Amino acid sequence: MFFVRSVVCWMTLAAVAMAQPTAPPAFDVCVYGATPGGIAAAISAAKQGQRVILLEPTNRIGGLVTSGLSHTDFHSFESLTGSFLDFAQRVEAHYTKEYGKDSPQVKACFRGTFAEPKVNLLVFEQMLAEQKNIVVRKFETQTLQVNYEPIKHPEIQSIRVSNTLSFETIQAKIFIDASYEGDLLAVAGVPFHVGREARAKYNESLAPEAEDKELQAYNFRWCMTKTPANRVTPVAPPGYKREDFVGIIDVLNSGKIERVFGYPSKCLFKAQTPPLPNDKYDINDVSREIVRLSLPGKNQEWPEGDAAARKRVFDEHRRDQEGLLYFLQNDDAVPAKFRDEARQWGWCKDEFTETNHLPPQLYVREARRMIGQHVFVQQDSEYAPGDARAVLHPTAIAMGEYGNNCHGTAHDGPRWGGKHTGEFYNPVPPYQIPYGVLVPKEVTNLLVPVAASSSHVGFCALRLEPIWMSLGQAAGHAAALANKHNTPVQKVNITVLQANLVADRSALIYTSDVPPGHKMFAIVQEWGAHGGFHGLQPTPAKRGQRGKNLHGQYFEAWPDHFVELDKVLDAELAKRWTALARKAFGIPAEILPKADGKTTRGEFLEQVDKLRSER
Repeated sequence: MFFVRSVVCWMTLAAVAMAQPTAPPAFDVCVYGATPGGIAAAISAAKQGQRVILLEPTNRIGGLVTSGLSHTDFHSFESLTGSFLDFAQRVEAHYTKEYGKDSPQVKACFRGTFAEPKVNLLVFEQMLAEQKNIVVRKFETQTLQVNYEPIKHPEIQSIRVSNTLSFETIQAKIFIDASYEGDLLAVAGVPFHVGREARAKYNESLAPEAEDKELQAYNFRWCMTKTPANRVTPVAPPGYKREDFVGIIDVLNSGKIERVFGYPSKCLFKAQTPPLPNDKYDINDVSREIVRLSLPGKNQEWPEGDAAARKRVFDEHRRDQEGLLYFLQNDDAVPAKFRDEARQWGWCKDEFTETNHLPPQLYVREARRMIGQHVFVQQDSEYAPGDARAVLHPTAIAMGEYGNNCHGTAHDGPRWGGKHTGEFYNPVPPYQIPYGVLVPKEVTNLLVPVAASSSHVGFCALRLEPIWMSLGQAAGHAAALANKHNTPVQKVNITVLQANLVADRSALIYTSDVPPGHKMFAIVQEWGAHGGFHGLQPTPAKRGQRGKNLHGQYFEAWPDHFVELDKVLDAELAKRWTALARKAFGIPAEILPKADGKTTRGEFLEQVDKLRSER
């Protein structure tokens, strides 16, 4: 039986003016949506002593990371910190324990970032089980309601989840909407946007001239294999019609497509390479190709749709994508070269056993986006003037380096052989993400790390699972601070929040050579958040210049983002850093190291760290 995630009819909002409950809430924090971002939020809040309930509106936690998105999207390992780094290291440890440190499986897992869906699920379950004050509740949601007190201040008092059989009301002090769709924020009356803003709205060059309702396209992320012993033969999906697929024959005969499964182009299904452990493949849409798995325009019912609407979208994508594979494997009109190749592939017998070996969730790349305190836009990930680094965000609570990536929002021409429009892949430097993207303008006890406050273009730089986990981690820590100090989420002390995050190994700014675990990670991160590393290198001649290519989209560390702690401190930098130490921490110039030709950058920062802790 297939299920659709976050099946919520948000129009069932119960905007009931309620008195403050006499009994204290059963939980300090309620996280709605056990996506990777939601899991990170729950764990980080629990680490701070909070009583947490994690609600998952399907039968499976982990979002897309446990539903087929098995090749993690990032560019360099140095961008992986905090909760996602912890997750990846645990995945690698799992393969090491199961198969040995020199095994093919350990090599294939790419430091834990490439893994089988069932292993990702197991690791997430283990991470949650370690936190004894987290209650995980899977609730196949059909409706979601919010009760709040609108008279004194906009604060959520409780939420009620229900399905056809039962309902449950959950009270908490802080709520975190970690759903891909932003279902909870919508029911709570928080402003949001669906679709693309006009170019003039935020002055974004990648935005369309006029506002529209187009969304980034969806598709499934299949997990497939060519290993006969673990291969399940695909069958025709419900509603299959041969006439829907015969048009692809002309494309196959045109010579523009060389194979059915391949990487990175001239194929129908992108089989991400290298393979996952145990000879499995993450199958995705082929960017910029003439045949696509993603179906722009076919997903517009999803973001605000009820259960029936989302099921229609889910079923249409399944019928199209499974139907194409079945046609290629079985129809006599398909040239033998392609048919024989397609027949070598099948579903993995040991994956998704509860849903006939197919992913239970659709890859929802974009749905609602909150309009919060800070709307993350294209300019937030662009270069600072004359700098190798992106614009500075002193309130940063996370960072990313993938860039604005959109698989397309509409399609011109025939289904087989046309072209997606609204597609872009924008190279940018590593960028910081400010706290305001998590925070509504008015509701005082809600945080939103996944359907975060952003424009369409800006969201295309945030929508990666490692970034969502960083945002979730920040939301969990912010929720804990808000509860401990009895303050609205809008007034959380950012300096304390940043300190808690770096103590939890989460980065505020990208550095190429000071990773989590380094003895100076904390001071380097906080110094960087104050702008200490801006201005060290000029804007590179090639936009988005990365390090040496490792494979596909993966690269060595960004060349212009090294801190170089062992480098001797020059006079100009000493002058600037001395002024920054006084401004940021109130440290007088006379007690700081001088540029004497011997003092290194690291020694200067060590002294700053020591002096600020004494003040």
